[in-house]
Amino acid sequence: MKIVVAYKWAANPQDAGVGPDGTVDWGRAKAAFSEYDPVAAEVGRQLANATGGELIGITVGGKEVGSSLARKGALSRGFDRAVILADDSMGPIYTLKTAAYLAAIVRRIGEVDLVLTGDSSVDVGAKLVPTALAGELGWPCVAEVTSVTGTAGNLTIERAYAGGTQVLQASGPVVLAVATDAVVAPVPGMKDILAAAKKPVEELTLADLDVPEFASTLETTARAKPQLKARKGQLIDGSDPDAAAAALVTALRADNAL
Repeated sequence: MKIVVAYKWAANPQDAGVGPDGTVDWGRAKAAFSEYDPVAAEVGRQLANATGGELIGITVGGKEVGSSLARKGALSRGFDRAVILADDSMGPIYTLKTAAYLAAIVRRIGEVDLVLTGDSSVDVGAKLVPTALAGELGWPCVAEVTSVTGTAGNLTIERAYAGGTQVLQASGPVVLAVATDAVVAPVPGMKDILAAAKKPVEELTLADLDVPEFASTLETTARAKPQLKARKGQLIDGSDPDAAAAALVTALRADNAL
């Protein structure tokens, strides 16, 4: 069984700063294995162990995703090997471009039975890449997956939804977006990191893949700070609790807060 995990090497926005002009400063935000992807990697590892299958990590991005740090960070998560598209010439990457590039890598690998992704990406968080990737491949897609068992062509999938749990049977290749609480992902130890340096990595450029030219791209052209209302700093005398409560309600209603 050939299992692929699509992961992202990205910076966490919580580590970024915002300047007075609204510009985001990423200087302190160091890129890492996207925090939602370790769960998908662990689900894939457990299934690969159970079936004797191969677990392959794939990602797309600029040259940074091919750095030694990025390779070790990904391969220490349990992948047997990795196939990465590391090319600065691809320009700004948005959902449909990411999905198209990932699908091209899946097709290049060939005979893939299952693609797993995290619930979301740490930086964008749109939750659209799994469905867009499935559309590119012509495969079904299931989100909020909590468990996957079985063998190639006969997978049993459990997913959570508002009404409880749903069990699905997949008779062919499928894309699954794994829920954040599906399993507890282990933290890689030194042994895992040292072993990662010896695992094979195939690094690709756009010239290696059959991906059509994109008619347009998205690019940030301007930023603006949100316009916040100035605080009034209104004080309410609390010596009489009942009168203070009434004054507070009146003030909130005057500002359309109630």
